[in-house]
Amino acid sequence: MSSRVLIKNAALVTMDENRGVIDQGNLLVEDGIIKKISTGPDEIPGDVKVISGEGKVVIPGLINLHNHAAMTLFRSYADDYPLMEWLTKKIFPAEAKLTEKDVYWGTSLALLEMIRGGTTTFVDMYYFMEQTARACQEGGIRAMLSQVFIGAENSSRGFNTLEDAVKFIEDWQDQDNRLIQAILGPHALYTCPPDFLERVLKETEHLNTIIHIHLSESRDEVEQSLESHGKTPVALLDDLGMFERQVIAGHCVHLNDEDVQILSEKGVGISHNPCSNLKLGNGIAPLQKLLENNACVGLGTDGAASNNNLDMFEEIKLCSLLQKGILADPTVIPARTAFELATRGGARALGMDGSIGILKEGAMADLAVIDFNKPHLQPHNDPVANLVYSASANDVETVMVDGKILYEQGEFLTLDEEKIYHEAQECAKRLRQ
Repeated sequence: MSSRVLIKNAALVTMDENRGVIDQGNLLVEDGIIKKISTGPDEIPGDVKVISGEGKVVIPGLINLHNHAAMTLFRSYADDYPLMEWLTKKIFPAEAKLTEKDVYWGTSLALLEMIRGGTTTFVDMYYFMEQTARACQEGGIRAMLSQVFIGAENSSRGFNTLEDAVKFIEDWQDQDNRLIQAILGPHALYTCPPDFLERVLKETEHLNTIIHIHLSESRDEVEQSLESHGKTPVALLDDLGMFERQVIAGHCVHLNDEDVQILSEKGVGISHNPCSNLKLGNGIAPLQKLLENNACVGLGTDGAASNNNLDMFEEIKLCSLLQKGILADPTVIPARTAFELATRGGARALGMDGSIGILKEGAMADLAVIDFNKPHLQPHNDPVANLVYSASANDVETVMVDGKILYEQGEFLTLDEEKIYHEAQECAKRLRQ
């Protein structure tokens, strides 16, 4: 396949404040980079694959800031439980049976779903990360991968130590792979006590990597921290110096005003996961307050065991509607803000603003083409509003990462869909026995 692709005569939702939405434009990709954005009847260069954009909308690839990809194997396995009971009585025992094969096929299934839904970058935290990385390499998606680990005194499952996580990072730092980055994944404060996290922070001094952690997800977590340490999880991690590093904090639901100020001032990348937070009964994060304080916020799905899908369009719509409803104000989180959270917001959290989550010359060619030739996306009064309030993952027609087409016209070009379905079903059947 040619390394040059031209998407012609499409609406371009650039997420570039200087260009906004281009009603009818052309986008040329060359060697993994957006080479040119133009309007009008440009001459078609030679040796180029042309994609007709008539009736289509091109968007930056969506960024899923918090996931546990291989947990697709536990989709619909343990629904309707409170968080801690869900974890300790259902998920942790099932995860104790996990093998490398399970993680490979569970991740592969997640990649089908994410790519099919226009997600081009995701941040993951789970076990057997070498297998997740292998699946990502084969699928062609962009990923930041953290080998999750917990403090030794809380470990009863026998795998994934801090040393394992460090080795995974060091092994990947030696590889020349522009799509996959290994990062550090301590599970949460309630499984990684402060003295253990101090060890983690010492390791980051030479690793030069992002930290990915669950933070203030439930009321129980916050109350436990206040009882044990006299501080909220956010204040405690700040005192430990964690926020002097680049951090992606998953959830951040239960925050007081001081927490919001700390997260905003320290530039912590916050993954807002509205569907998972609701399903586990953990509440609604103060998204509007965070944005009013200029916090760095993106969107994530969490794992498919607690969502139960990886549809970023659903997260985009819900993040807007929830805030409008609880604040009784239809003007908060307007469509453009909601869509920005899933694109440039995620890129900022990853330290990649200007490289992904945007359509502009010189940015990485991570994008999706949405078919607007559907009743629920007509008329085109406002393409961004249609994307936020009307679109779903099923409207994605073509997906490209780093200039390579991964999905086109209902066909996966890098993954064997039927084989993945079969193998994932077999893994899930064994795990639930």
